[in-house]
Amino acid sequence: MKRIAVLTSGGDAPGMNPAIRAVVRKGIYEGLEVYGVYNGYQGLIEGKIEPMTLGFVGDIIQRGGTKLYSARCPEFRTEEGQKRALEQIKKHQIDGLVIIGGDGSYQGSMVLTNHGIPCVGVPGTIDNDIPGTDYTLGFDTALNTVVEAIDKIRDTATSHERTFIIEVMGRDAGDIAVWAGLAGGAETILIPEVNESMESIVQRLESGSSRGKKHSIIIVAEGVMSGNEFADKLKEHTAMDTRVSVLGHIQRGGTPSARDRVMASQFGAKAVEVLLQGKGGRAIGLRHNQIVDYDMKEAFEGKHELDLSMYHLSKELSI
Repeated sequence: MKRIAVLTSGGDAPGMNPAIRAVVRKGIYEGLEVYGVYNGYQGLIEGKIEPMTLGFVGDIIQRGGTKLYSARCPEFRTEEGQKRALEQIKKHQIDGLVIIGGDGSYQGSMVLTNHGIPCVGVPGTIDNDIPGTDYTLGFDTALNTVVEAIDKIRDTATSHERTFIIEVMGRDAGDIAVWAGLAGGAETILIPEVNESMESIVQRLESGSSRGKKHSIIIVAEGVMSGNEFADKLKEHTAMDTRVSVLGHIQRGGTPSARDRVMASQFGAKAVEVLLQGKGGRAIGLRHNQIVDYDMKEAFEGKHELDLSMYHLSKELSI
């Protein structure tokens, strides 16, 4: 292992830049040549590959997003696209890659590993939905962004005695909704993992209103329905005055939290160590507060399990 490359793929997440920094600096420390691939798998196909220096990753540990940029790449799913990517890898004499992204990015890295190019995945997604790791890079920062928004919206909800519906990201996983809802004191949380009836939601809201509660916060994960769709359904059952806030892509941006910076540094360094051991098809993760590597197939063939005890606790505390 003499020359490695790093790329970011899929949706951006706070923590990607610190992870890139860790891969580059750990690699150089270990005597490796480190290359950066711009625009994810699309850049790999097009040969957008450049040598990385210590200076390139200077002053990026505090920056959100990814300095290497990211892109979706349907072409890489084709044999022709994979062939072109492999040609570029051979052209630049790259011996292994670190792939920072979600489960889709991991599937691409397994393709390369199966073609003889060892790849190691670093989990970068705000949804915290990759099996095999307790946390993914970007989740903590996104969570704090959502909680800050809830706190601000609650001020207005209190002042105007209204029910606010806040739509958060989470197409297939309710981690952001549950964690933010519990931290923000939301009265109701809707997540893909639990099918709650509108009757029980209305009953909880009316119970609060009957004891004098004049405002409420409802968190809706986008995988359940949109905030506006839920507001329309709620109007069919109650005359409560509601407003909808869709946080959208604000959840993906921003300065990475201290936790995301530390984990990114640990994940990136561990990925380089795994490549130096000659291993490919591995994913980096956090389990029981320990940095580990595990079979990457587990990351996209396994099932992400949300800690539903937090969801039930939020209902108990929002009576």
